[in-house]
Amino acid sequence: MLIYVYDLKIRGLKEYNTLKRRFYYNLKHSSIAASPWKTKSVLFVKDDLETAADTFFKRYTGFVEVYKARVSDLESVV
Repeated sequence: MLIYVYDLKIRGLKEYNTLKRRFYYNLKHSSIAASPWKTKSVLFVKDDLETAADTFFKRYTGFVEVYKARVSDLESVV
């Protein structure tokens, strides 16, 4: 399983809101939208969707900061 941690980076409130709407709209309609868990700025993706997730985030190069981690086990604390 992969964990993507991302943050939208753009100056200006109007530009930020435009980017945010476009980003989340496209995320909702992408193949990685069916990923097991989604929270604000964190996305858990199965290994077989790694290429799709990488391609999605590359569309926003320069506007989003993304980190990817590969995990073998995930536990809920609460």
